[in-house]
Amino acid sequence: MGPPLPSASSRFKALRASALARRAAVRRVRWPVFPYEPVVRISLWVNVAVVCVLFGWGAWQRRWIADDGLIVLRTVRNLLAGNGPVFNMGERVEANTSTVWTYLLYMASWVGGPMRLEYVALAVALVLSLLGVALLMLGTGRLYAPSLRGRRAIMLPAGALVYIAVPPARDFATSGLESGLVLSYLGLLWWMMVCWAQPLRVRPHGRVFIGALAFVAGCSVLVRPELALMGGLALIMMLVAARTWRRRVLIVLAGGLLPVAYQIFRMGYYALLVPGTALAKDAAGDKWSQGMIYLSNFNRPYALWVPIVLLVPLGLVLMLARRRPSFLRPVVAPDYGRVARAVQSPAAVVAFMVGSGLLQALYWIRQGGDFMHGRVLLAPLFCMLAPVAVIPVLLPDGKDFAKETGYWLAGVVSILWLGVAGWSLWAANSPGMGDDATHVTYTGIVDERRFYAQATGHAHPLTAADYLDYPRMAAVLTALDNTPEGALLLPSGNYNQWDLVPMIPPGTAPGIPATQKPQHAVFFTNLGMLGMNVGLDVRVLDQIGLANPLAQHTERLKHGRIGHDKNLFPDWVIADGPWVKWYPGVPGYLDPAWVVQAEAALRCPATQAVLNSVRAPLTVRRFVSNVVHSFEFTRYRIDRVPFNELIRCGLEVPDVPPAPARE
Repeated sequence: MGPPLPSASSRFKALRASALARRAAVRRVRWPVFPYEPVVRISLWVNVAVVCVLFGWGAWQRRWIADDGLIVLRTVRNLLAGNGPVFNMGERVEANTSTVWTYLLYMASWVGGPMRLEYVALAVALVLSLLGVALLMLGTGRLYAPSLRGRRAIMLPAGALVYIAVPPARDFATSGLESGLVLSYLGLLWWMMVCWAQPLRVRPHGRVFIGALAFVAGCSVLVRPELALMGGLALIMMLVAARTWRRRVLIVLAGGLLPVAYQIFRMGYYALLVPGTALAKDAAGDKWSQGMIYLSNFNRPYALWVPIVLLVPLGLVLMLARRRPSFLRPVVAPDYGRVARAVQSPAAVVAFMVGSGLLQALYWIRQGGDFMHGRVLLAPLFCMLAPVAVIPVLLPDGKDFAKETGYWLAGVVSILWLGVAGWSLWAANSPGMGDDATHVTYTGIVDERRFYAQATGHAHPLTAADYLDYPRMAAVLTALDNTPEGALLLPSGNYNQWDLVPMIPPGTAPGIPATQKPQHAVFFTNLGMLGMNVGLDVRVLDQIGLANPLAQHTERLKHGRIGHDKNLFPDWVIADGPWVKWYPGVPGYLDPAWVVQAEAALRCPATQAVLNSVRAPLTVRRFVSNVVHSFEFTRYRIDRVPFNELIRCGLEVPDVPPAPARE
């Protein structure tokens, strides 16, 4: 007979002893909160402070609020007024790309109290931009911590200098857009992922930290939709490295609960699968040639290839100078599986951050970039600079290699760093796009801050009132005051006036009850400055589709200006409202036949279903119906030419009544 089998209590004691031994092994690699020598720690924090001061000063010198930033504030105004997260009352359109940014400004407006919304947005954007750079540098400092323990070194800013030196980075630090939020999000995710990959203390393995990291990763899609790839990849890495199914369930719940809940809300409230801006700009389309033009437009003024040529060998030298265990090796418990150790390692996190930056850049190049100089490539640049945001210059001590080799390595690192610093000083003072900065050339790309500074006459256009000096803006208020009976305003060739389409008198036409109150609507591209300078009772529409549900569902123009490549004719706006649809009410440059045909085309059942999904009162039944049909509504497209739309829908082409005699 063989040896007797151990009892259940013996097996339990053995398993408990094994678990205690593993926990003790993890505790043995426990490090202090700041796992650096005093010189390393002090130099790191000094550099964080210096870079943040430089970035903050540079951003303040170029402070402004973009027209697109004012679009977000119009939604915040509606939220504060109790109208919901909409751009126009009675029409559920998501005019903002970043959900988190919209609600963050909404909450900040309560803290700001009587402060103007523009100043609230300016302050929040600047603070978040600085926080993002600080977190990026601290995360990189943490990355190098294992190789610096017990060694003399000085930390110097490298990639962080490159980022703040690029003028668009300072432009969009205070633009009122979500750029600052994106920086702070990327910085936070980088810092947390580095902590997760280097569990120098027991805490990063705890449920609270894992849950917080999963929550941050899951929020990526709510910060910017294209960040979903990055957040999703982080969650996959965490799931692969998780030890137990309980931990995996925690990661799924913490990372997916809020995004999934908001997605259901978006489908039911807006009747779309994606933000309205993604539909308006056709985010699934591709314009590779325009994307390469955009990349060249961003690179050329600053010679961005120079810091790449310097930072790549700098990173390689730092890897050669590492000590064992390498700062790129995992520092985890020995009972991890091979795959888990590979995924939860500094090398994997570095690859995750750099790869995410490359993927984002590739996405934007495929999409065609943007009409704002450099804007959408800032986040990819930020990600790719993360592993070298700060660098250590090791002081030779003869411990790990000969002093001669140490001096040689320190000299190479110093020379490369001086090259980066020199380029940063030159790029920070670059004239940028030069003479083309404020001209809409064939590329469609402009320096947005300089464009509006020149167009308004304000060096720092910060408030909606500053934009009243933009062409046509002051004339809007005059036209609204002069039409108390209601009217549709169309842009005129004269910048000091608007073409008016009067409202049909109440009770004189079908669908216009006698109790109809006067209505106003304005049809113009610049939604932000317009929407913030008029009342919430004025309907503000655009031909691109950011706030216009009809324009949203048109096809993207092949050769349109990037970011503005949908263009709905004003005939549709006249047809889709209580406006006069015949001469002399219709401006002479419009064809009444098109207006009549557009009015008939709007009776297409599928088009009516799309419009009802965002205009009909929101009941439980409507919400459920929108969720069910959101995929269909997202795919739906109409033809911008009314006659073609009638043919597409299988509707009869109406007869055009003869125009009244004109005096």
